[in-house]
Amino acid sequence: MNSDLSFWQLVLTAGPVVKVVILVLVVASIISWGLIYSKSRQLARAARSATEFENEFWSGADANAMYQNLRAREDGLSGMEHVFERGFSEFARLVKQTSDSETVVEGAYRAMKIALSRETDAVEQHLAFLATVGSTAPYVGLFGTVWGIMNSFTALADVQQATLAMVAPGIAEALIATAIGLFAAIPAVVAYNRLSNKSDRLLNRYDNFMEEFAAVLQRQILRRNSAAAR
Repeated sequence: MNSDLSFWQLVLTAGPVVKVVILVLVVASIISWGLIYSKSRQLARAARSATEFENEFWSGADANAMYQNLRAREDGLSGMEHVFERGFSEFARLVKQTSDSETVVEGAYRAMKIALSRETDAVEQHLAFLATVGSTAPYVGLFGTVWGIMNSFTALADVQQATLAMVAPGIAEALIATAIGLFAAIPAVVAYNRLSNKSDRLLNRYDNFMEEFAAVLQRQILRRNSAAAR
């Protein structure tokens, strides 16, 4: 390949609009890769933490002891632990105020719902950026390509006899914008689909645990009321 048509040479000799488009796409790609890495680690940690917590909870461990251990932790709670802690905290508070099982369980369920909503926000944070990059980057690159080709043909207006050698460099530098747009979009789309699937499965685990824990709390309050009535 002629050195004048090398990738870097074409980028350096591109027009200002095409250069801006390329810069925007490169920055978007770098941010996307950073988000892909951080979100992958976040979801992996959350899945491991959920598995460990479920194993401990369903092994027959005392819920009150687990609650006290979580409250004593200095680091912030997240994920399934946060849902459990908020639900049990509200349950313990309402049990002291009323013996109505429906009121107690509904209060604990609402507290867990709020915690789950906050965890959903944390899990899905930044995924919209990946979706945006995946859907818009090809069009941004195409804009740079169209603009570059327009300039290439406009520059030929004053030329008496146009040749392929005169048109090729301008078209080549314009097409680079589309190539970089695809380079930014494809990983973002693949990562978005993969991470969205993982986040949905994780949130379903949280939701299932919340429903099961609400049932456990209902059985517990019913047994407590039954014992008190004897």
